[in-house]
Amino acid sequence: MGYRSLAECINDLERHGHLIRIKQEVDPYLEMAAIHMRVYDAQGPALLFENIKGSPFPAVSNLFGTLARSRFMFRDTLEKIKVLVDVKSDPMRALKKPFRYTNVATTALSALPWKVTRNSPISHGTTRISQLPQIVNWPMDGGPFVTMPQVYTEDVTKPGVMNANLGMYRIQLGGNDYTPDTEVGLHYQLHRGIGVHQTKANELGQPLKVSIFVGGPPAHALAAVMPLPEGLSELTFAGALGKRRFRYFYDAEGFCISADADFVITGTVYPQENKPEGPFGDHLGYYSLVHPFPLMRVHKVYHRKDPIWSFTVVGRPPQEDTSFGALIHEITGSAIPQEINGLHAVHAVDAAGVHPLLFAIGSERYTPYMQTQRPQEILTIANQILGKNQLSLAKYLFISAHQDNPQLDIHDVTAFLTHMFERIDLERDLHFHTQTTIDTLDYTGDGLNAGSKVVFAAVGNKKRELATELPGGFALPQPFQACKLALPGIVAVEAPAYTDEATESSRIETWCHEVRDVDFGGIQLLVLCDDAAFTAANADNFVWITFTRSNPSHDISGVGSFTRHKHWGCLGPLIIDARKKPHHAPELIKDTETEKRVDALGAQGGPLHGII
Repeated sequence: MGYRSLAECINDLERHGHLIRIKQEVDPYLEMAAIHMRVYDAQGPALLFENIKGSPFPAVSNLFGTLARSRFMFRDTLEKIKVLVDVKSDPMRALKKPFRYTNVATTALSALPWKVTRNSPISHGTTRISQLPQIVNWPMDGGPFVTMPQVYTEDVTKPGVMNANLGMYRIQLGGNDYTPDTEVGLHYQLHRGIGVHQTKANELGQPLKVSIFVGGPPAHALAAVMPLPEGLSELTFAGALGKRRFRYFYDAEGFCISADADFVITGTVYPQENKPEGPFGDHLGYYSLVHPFPLMRVHKVYHRKDPIWSFTVVGRPPQEDTSFGALIHEITGSAIPQEINGLHAVHAVDAAGVHPLLFAIGSERYTPYMQTQRPQEILTIANQILGKNQLSLAKYLFISAHQDNPQLDIHDVTAFLTHMFERIDLERDLHFHTQTTIDTLDYTGDGLNAGSKVVFAAVGNKKRELATELPGGFALPQPFQACKLALPGIVAVEAPAYTDEATESSRIETWCHEVRDVDFGGIQLLVLCDDAAFTAANADNFVWITFTRSNPSHDISGVGSFTRHKHWGCLGPLIIDARKKPHHAPELIKDTETEKRVDALGAQGGPLHGII
């Protein structure tokens, strides 16, 4: 189905039972987000909020809330798009099977952006930033944010839409030191195309023109988050996926305008002009804190007739961006393995906040003539993964060898970690990268964008049986006593509150010496945490606590640890300190009073009864 507008999509979803309207007034401060999260948790429909306090505009959310609904919206084009991405990643396939790929070139060419006259829907009128829905998701957020923007910039040295970048970077609409209606905050992280554009503009001493599109056909929002193969334009992808060319024009001030968007905010970013942005409740399940980010000076806010604002809610996974990720993987799942020789599969674990934890499966073919296998080729593959676009933001990378278990499911957290710890040699198979970059939103390191990485690499036959229950009489000396088996071979150990690095390092070192004679049996990993019962309750809790609250270089230790020729290892078991640290960002906690109001909406006679 090729939607010409967001309204057309909404009407189609409503006709087929995929969307409901909320007609009563709702508060954009916390309430809209709370409703959204309840409905998402119930895997419910998309939501059209028709009456938003303080704004004349309605808003829609949860469009991509289920993979089934996402597939429904793109039901006429999804398979063709998979083929287009497939061919762009590996052009030789088209030569080997020309008849299968006959329509690919036609699809891509017919989707090229189309310049139109200014007499388009978006030209209907203008408004002010303060009139837009001022949606605040979490109690400590620094202000209202745009959470489903399509941020458009051009390369000042090669202007034009075909060299443009379309990305989804959050926009702070107010609060902090921003001058109302004339200034907004532009937050973007490492490895984003807009950074390249701003760097070039800064070098020439020129302001960077920025256009922020909101709404429009849903293909446009998806294109803004797609990790596309090099050379495939986001605008072309949006046209192919939406079965309708991306239509645009330039306004009198030279800003690119999406003709089919519901809103377009235009503005300029001047060299070295920043303001504090944040806090913001983000997808790791914590707040990203206040930091200087580019200031965008607003020129105009365009809107079409009867526009609809589009938003989502970000928080500890799973959230709507989880479903986004599932759809992206469905479309591009085969692309990355084709770009890295020997890689079979790679998966960013959503429950761990995506970037903190990657699972990968690669080939191990370097020395098939040797009886004893050790990680070799998969280490080469691991280095390529950590040098690949946003995959380079990974903090923990676990990589296994395909031939050891061709049926291993990279999406099954328990099975994958079990496979790894059955085979890993803790004296040899951990490889650290220190003093390097990590995700901007990850506060476990020693500064913004700064931290460490570690690769766990395991190949060969199973070396051990992992414990599936705590051994009888198993006990650890104080102060780390309360234990819960989290996963096979992995124990959550409740520990006293973290104080400071020197004190805790000494405490753990002493404790490791005390347990050197403990029979750990099939236990390979001890995770120090604040709440063992919560950490061990399920696999999602385990990966969230373990990998979002630890910095490998600082928080990994082990019983019988050593450093030999610059290589760190331990006799085992391994220890990860995943307690909250003083420098960590606070976790996201819902507002109690707001939750009570949402309870009432789901009660008998409420508009959400039977849905939440």
